[in-house]
Parts: sequence; C-alpha cells; structure tokens
Amino acid sequence: MTPSEPPAATNANARPVPIITVQQHILQEQKRCPGASGEFSWLLSGITLATKMIQAKVRRAGLTDILGSLGDVNVQGEVQQKLDVYANDVLLHCLSVRESIGVLASEENERPLTVHYESPNAKYAVVFDPLDGSSNIDVNVSVGTTFAILRRPVDVELNEVSKWVLQPGTQQVAAGYVVYGSSTILVYSVGNGVHGFTLDPSVGAYVLSHENIRMPERGKYYSVNEAYRDDFPTAYNTYLDKLRTGQFGQAYASRYIGSMVSDFHRTLLKGGIFLYPPTKDNPTGKLRLLYEANPIAFIAEQAGGIATDGTQRILDKSPDSIHERTPLVVGSPSEMQDFQRVMQEHAS
Repeated sequence: MTPSEPPAATNANARPVPIITVQQHILQEQKRCPGASGEFSWLLSGITLATKMIQAKVRRAGLTDILGSLGDVNVQGEVQQKLDVYANDVLLHCLSVRESIGVLASEENERPLTVHYESPNAKYAVVFDPLDGSSNIDVNVSVGTTFAILRRPVDVELNEVSKWVLQPGTQQVAAGYVVYGSSTILVYSVGNGVHGFTLDPSVGAYVLSHENIRMPERGKYYSVNEAYRDDFPTAYNTYLDKLRTGQFGQAYASRYIGSMVSDFHRTLLKGGIFLYPPTKDNPTGKLRLLYEANPIAFIAEQAGGIATDGTQRILDKSPDSIHERTPLVVGSPSEMQDFQRVMQEHAS
C-alpha cells in the first residue's frame, strides 16, 4: 500500500524538482537485491506506517495521557513507559499482517513472537527496539526506533523459531532507525549505501532528504556517559584522555544526549565517535546486540564507519539469546582506528 505521492517541489526558476518518497526509493533499491520481490517493499511499508503512528503520539505526548511509566517492568528489568508499550503494540500490529514475516522479536517481549512462520511465504524475521531512550520523553528529548530484517535460514525446522533471529549482523538484509526529534527522520540501508528520509507532515510521506550518507573521515565530538568513567576499563579512559587533550591531533568536545539513536545520528552526519563501554556492574555491556547494536553497526559500515565491541567487529558476533547485551563503540574511521590502537596497546 503506497500513499499518494506529494507534488513536485519547485526551485527559484520554477523548474520542478523531483521528490522521492521512501516507498519509491525502496522499490528502486529492491531491484538491486537478488531474489527480492514486492513482499520486501510491503514489509518495509509496515515499518514506515508504524513509525508515522509513533511519531504522531510522540508529538502529542504532553497533550494526552501518554507520558510517564506504567509501573510495569519489562523483560530487561526496566520500568516500562506508556509510550514503550504503545510503540511496541503498533509495530507488532503493523508487521504481523505482513505474510512475508514469520517471526518478530522486540525488546519489550521475552521471547520471539511467531506470526506466519508456518507459511511458505514467510521469508523474513524482524527485530526491533520500539522506542529507544523512552525515559527521555517526559523532558522532551529526542527518542527513536531501531530495526533490522533477517532472512529466514535455510532448512529451519518449525520448532526452531530462535534460529530465525539468532544470526550474526552480517546476515541482516536491511536495517535502520527513526529519530523522533525536531523533525522525524528515517535512515535505512539494504546493503547499498545509507539514505535518510524526513517525514513531511503536510503530505504524510517520508521524503528523501539525505541521499547516500557518508560518515566524515574525522569529526570533532565524542559521545559517552562520563558519569561512569570510574567503572570503565583502563583502555577506554586512556583513549578518552587522549581525545580530550588533543593527542590525536585535535582536542575533542563532548556531546552526550542519552538517547543512543540521537547520539549515533549526530555521529553519522557529523563524524566523531560514540562509546557505550562495559562497566564493573555490566561487564558485557548494556546495549542489546540484535536490535540495537547490529542495526547501528550495519548503518555505520554502509556509511564508511566502523563498529566494534572493543575487541571484535559487531557484525561478526553470533548471538546466543535475543536479549544478549554488548558494548558498542562506533564512529568515523580516524577515531575508530585511534581507539583500536589504544586497545591493542593495553592488550599487549
């Protein structure tokens, strides 16, 4: 189902400037994917529809009874916000009617949910974090949605539901995120570059606004929650000290929002580095590998960046559970190469 296309824009000379909607772009990209069909674009339209519904609720968060927590705790041990539940329900609803989807896995649900996995037409699994940074909603800070699409493994048995989602990030068919901020931006990749679309509320369509995004070779900001520096591994603190004091050729400034999608979006567009290190209380990290770190790493690499867990490439990690956690360090090539050198020095 494709929304009506917006009218073409015009430039100063009154010549029409073509507008490309995300639906049009997906269809174009689909032609480059071997074996892709209309089912794939129909699947992605479920994600775009759900995120439009989420952004509408986010926009009215202060006007309706959607702020605050429910008082319930999710499988992660985190207090559920009302918008967490709404976003999760909307994504499950919009995606569960797509027959090409066999399995859905969400941060908010303890186990993968089976939808059409018994159908021969079910070719994909979708994993997602419905509302990253939702605790920031009450203070009007940007939040986001992350998602990844995985192809059904070959010869999977009906009782092996977990195998649909427990695949390394290299097996992602597509991945992306949405930032609900001063504008709503969808960024996605099907393995052929990274493209960004801004939601035009006047026509209700995501319109191409950032074509073929490339992460700058070097930035000038680093992003990390320095309140936990005393609990970071020594190598991370050494690296941060060198960033701050200009030992990599320039002194870096700190920018930290506290919403991973927003912090990464800035890093993607402006360069620099985002770090979510392990700590003494969380030695394996806090971000979820499948539906947070993997989509972000996929986008970063497609844009020319690098993503690791401090020791290995994020996309090479084989998950053991849908809620497996990981450290994440992602950013521009120069900052990431400096980080990797510091890690190697401390390991030797």
